[in-house]
Amino acid sequence: MAKEILTKDNITLNALLTNKEEAIRFTGKILVENGYVESSYVEKMLEREELTTTYIGNNVAIPHGTEDAKGAVKETGLSVVISPEGVDFNGNTVNILIGIAGKGNEHLEILSKIALVCADEGNIQKLINASTKEEIMELFSEVN
Repeated sequence: MAKEILTKDNITLNALLTNKEEAIRFTGKILVENGYVESSYVEKMLEREELTTTYIGNNVAIPHGTEDAKGAVKETGLSVVISPEGVDFNGNTVNILIGIAGKGNEHLEILSKIALVCADEGNIQKLINASTKEEIMELFSEVN
């Protein structure tokens, strides 16, 4: 049976992150620790950020690996990191980091679902202000 894409273990609330690299490493480490990706995937997430920012607007960044990182993905999964203080992504403040690891082309479907959740300003505030992991799970229930 495939793993769940998003579990409580994949969510971190109130993360204190000092910079973009630390934020991406933290987001990727959750995917590594929970068995979704090999550790090499985190470097590919940083590489992707060098190529083009994963900041999508609305205080959200979606760090993910480069195209050639597919081999490092064991299972499709998400990590969600909420940083109420925010992290600077090239002049943009990011409060919500959503790490994605997708098997095959599954990441495209997941990205579109995340984009729908994050396009709603109300959802953004709910995510940033979430006091429980259940609240995050509820907002992303469509993705799982």
